[in-house]
Amino acid sequence: MKKALIACAAGALLVAPGASAKPDKTDRTNAAQECRAERGSTDATREAFRAKYGTNKGGRNAFGKCVSSTSKEEGAEREAAGENASKDCKAERDADATAFSEKYGTNKNGNNAFGKCVSSKANENKAEEDQQDAEEARERKAAAKECAAERKTGEDAFATKYGTNAKKNNAFGKCVSQKASA
Repeated sequence: MKKALIACAAGALLVAPGASAKPDKTDRTNAAQECRAERGSTDATREAFRAKYGTNKGGRNAFGKCVSSTSKEEGAEREAAGENASKDCKAERDADATAFSEKYGTNKNGNNAFGKCVSSKANENKAEEDQQDAEEARERKAAAKECAAERKTGEDAFATKYGTNAKKNNAFGKCVSQKASA
């Protein structure tokens, strides 16, 4: 009876962190790297970055806001990658247990096959998500550079074309969003 209670309690502890998907230190480190890459080094990409993430005057809090939101996304991606990997490995194991054990098992009996499978598939899934994030950042940076060049041809016409608020001072951010999503 005691062993059953301990097993249930341990299972509950394992499920609870996954449900919240709180970002860990690695998620925050990866998020900071992604935000640095998205911010870029040109004036246009930095302006687009501040327009996207900044919430105070001048968008000076943009990097912190980016890291905060991106680390939450990283945590959710990590959790989803693990869950999907587990499902994939269960299906693969159910299809042919012997082949599964031979493919993934590395110890003498091949008893560690499921863990090795989940780990490798989770890493693959997370790498795919990170690749998509990097591609989105590249598209946004390219859009920022394109909008900066377009703005140089005439600021008033640019503001009229893209600006949506009364002062038309959101034109650059709207341009970048529009071109990045196209």
